[in-house]
Amino acid sequence: MPIDRELARLAQEICRVPLSEAQLQAFDWYAAELAVYNQRFNLTAITSPEQVRVRHFVDSLSCARVLGPRPEGRLVDIGAGAGFPSLPLKIAFPSLSVSLVESVGKKADFCRRVVQELGLTGVEVLHGRAEQVGRQPEHREGHDWAVARAVARLPTLLEYMLPLLRLGGTAVAMKGESGPAEAHASDRALELLGGKLRQVLMVELPGVVEQHNLIVIEKHSTTPERYPRRTGIPAKRPLS
Repeated sequence: MPIDRELARLAQEICRVPLSEAQLQAFDWYAAELAVYNQRFNLTAITSPEQVRVRHFVDSLSCARVLGPRPEGRLVDIGAGAGFPSLPLKIAFPSLSVSLVESVGKKADFCRRVVQELGLTGVEVLHGRAEQVGRQPEHREGHDWAVARAVARLPTLLEYMLPLLRLGGTAVAMKGESGPAEAHASDRALELLGGKLRQVLMVELPGVVEQHNLIVIEKHSTTPERYPRRTGIPAKRPLS
């Protein structure tokens, strides 16, 4: 299988993430398997190799701009879909312990296949809703990092993410051009859930016109027990 040298270059230049030969081989397998599964299950609208490289892999690895060069600890991915951003981050940073939360069974099954075939250890794929996982003792306030991409508007997303973070943990919400406005409209949610806006970091992806932003939130106080509310309520009645 050919090695994607362009991915190596972009990961280094944009995300500050060096990738080894073995890691590049893992990404090549991931891309090929995504193409195969997508023909059967329609996992993603992004299908060309160039788009997968930039919009899935490089975009996911851009979280390293917040996580740092050698992140450790527990990371949870809300609405992981076909594994983005958490599985690329796991490939790049094997020491991370990763939990993927995905409510769609076929997507959760695909993530499990990637984990098994690539021999990734310290990864758990949870088929369920974030509202449910946020109330499980083994996950509530037990993670150092929470990440999410294209799941919900920020006030709703914060109700999914912050209950899962320990005190001092960090949430990274991957957003488009609406990110800054959503961040400024989330003051009430942040106050209620124990979060504080740290920064809005813009990321430029090659060949992508749309603006990409990382909304970085710190967990500075305990999330009240009543959050997250029951399934469906955070989306129907966001804290804003």
